[in-house]
Amino acid sequence: MSNIIHVDDVSKIFQLRQRQAAGFAAAVKSFFAPAYKEVRAVDGISFKIDAGEAVGYLGPNGAGKSTMIKMMTGILVPSAGKVSVLQRTPHTQRLVNSLEIGVVFGQRSQLWWDLPVRDSFELHRRMYQIDDARFKHNLALLSEMLGIAPFIDRPVRQLSLGQKMRVEIAMSLLHNPKVLFLDEPTIGLDVVAKDAVRKFLTQVNREQGVTIILTTHDLQDIEQICPRLIMVDEGKLLFDGALSELRSAFGGRRKLTLEFQSDPGPVRLRRATALAGGGIRQEFLLDSDAATLVDIMSELGQRHMLKDIAIEAPDIEEVIRTYYQTREKRSDRLAAHV
Repeated sequence: MSNIIHVDDVSKIFQLRQRQAAGFAAAVKSFFAPAYKEVRAVDGISFKIDAGEAVGYLGPNGAGKSTMIKMMTGILVPSAGKVSVLQRTPHTQRLVNSLEIGVVFGQRSQLWWDLPVRDSFELHRRMYQIDDARFKHNLALLSEMLGIAPFIDRPVRQLSLGQKMRVEIAMSLLHNPKVLFLDEPTIGLDVVAKDAVRKFLTQVNREQGVTIILTTHDLQDIEQICPRLIMVDEGKLLFDGALSELRSAFGGRRKLTLEFQSDPGPVRLRRATALAGGGIRQEFLLDSDAATLVDIMSELGQRHMLKDIAIEAPDIEEVIRTYYQTREKRSDRLAAHV
């Protein structure tokens, strides 16, 4: 079984009640004959995900990310099209499907607030009918990998946000799911907690083959965990492919940083455009993708006493921003000709 997730021309339409004009008559009319408008949260999206992939699902607020996750987990029913997860229709086989998927919503908790973490795990074991041997093995493994042993007997309400998220992820994996859905798993976490979560998810995906579908606003999550990226906006699919492909097409120019032992004054390079006028640390944008450190050092020669030199690829935020800006410019040009 290669494609374990198959989304075929899926749409989701919500009916939102419209507010009427002020006044008694309008209020009576609104009560007996309410007016609704359609909001198309997901609009004809199709994609396939293979077993063992780690896929980032990216888009601005209101793009339909969470709606798609909820359809793939069986919480919502598509208005049109078909969703298949592990060869099942999620909303009609929700109970059976839940035994083979794990779900983590960054702003929703499946933990029992006043109970110790261990008791939440035990309730999870009973609900998923995990046998004792498998439960003990998985709990020991996840406790070690996520470092939750020091607070496993503490009530959930006493945990920090980062500790709670590690517990949430551990609980979602106790029953050995084949697919793990994560909706904003690092929201609100500090840098250390984010790093721990990212490293763990990467390890689970690569070493245990768990398929990961991740929505997030933190683009570092995507860069560190997901080689493939699906981008949506206004409910429509914009991009589906390798992150490296997107970076290659919209990565922009690399940044060159030169650090000198003393101020050489403004430095000019044939292959780069200066970002600052002078000083012992100067930054440039490279004009050519082919330019290397050897090329730069050869051009500088012995004229300047270099202390350090570095070339950096554009970060993921710049790549995504460039993609959306390019798309907006294309839309504006198209509108101008209509």
